[in-house]
Amino acid sequence: MIPAPFDYVAPTSVEDALAALSEHGDDAKLIAGGQSLLPVLRMRLNAPEWIIDLGRIESLRGIREDGDAIVIGAMTPHSVVGSDPLVAQHAALISKAVEHLADAQVRHRGTFGGALAHADPAGDLGAPVTALGGQFVIQGPGGSRTVEADDFFVDLFETAIGEDEILTEVRIPKHTGWGAHYEKFVRVAHQWPIVAVAAAVRVDGGAIAEARVGLTNMGSTPIRARGVEEALVGVAATDEGVQAAAQRAVEGTNPPSDLNGDADYRRHLATVLTRRAVLAAAGA
Repeated sequence: MIPAPFDYVAPTSVEDALAALSEHGDDAKLIAGGQSLLPVLRMRLNAPEWIIDLGRIESLRGIREDGDAIVIGAMTPHSVVGSDPLVAQHAALISKAVEHLADAQVRHRGTFGGALAHADPAGDLGAPVTALGGQFVIQGPGGSRTVEADDFFVDLFETAIGEDEILTEVRIPKHTGWGAHYEKFVRVAHQWPIVAVAAAVRVDGGAIAEARVGLTNMGSTPIRARGVEEALVGVAATDEGVQAAAQRAVEGTNPPSDLNGDADYRRHLATVLTRRAVLAAAGA
């Protein structure tokens, strides 16, 4: 289908984008890489009168170090994030997740911040960013504010970004030297995950000293599996040692039931995939 008619503006600064957003209010939609919004427009599930394109705002692109964090601009394409050496060195879990995100065309066009702001619980980035304790920098008319990952994802397709605000960057605490793995279960290639598990672990002397685990598509938001994290501390990085801890992956989850599987099936998958992800991250 052809989208309903709309007017278009492509500001070159965050301030100009915020001004356009303020001027047009509920009649406007922001577009980043367009991988989520464009299909919605073509199916006429949404018909905004204005599209505000963030693609020309260079300040929203790029990756840099800032003390104990890696900072990823919201408009940085997935392909850039996935191939960046800083991300690979200090936040390997993000690199691993991007490898599994859709296909090469989507990774080239889609943006890191756009995918997170879309807040699809089946998206591949929410769980790893949540697991690593990411922070979201949001700018509005009153200035910038920083929101923790636990508070950023509010509900299905809903985040802490206000109607007059823009996500500008994502800060990922460094986990240098940690092993990482993203275990994704799908029926066909490049599909949204039925369930996926993001795991990062620090092994010391053959035992897991620290762990970070996030779950994809096990509720209306990405879920941090804190029960698993707690149970893994001090556990031998072996199949037998990890298996009991992985059983706690279902704690606090509320998985959907759909054509790909019911909630009980997803709960079973979560425990199996958690064990696999943790063992792979630990190098076992």
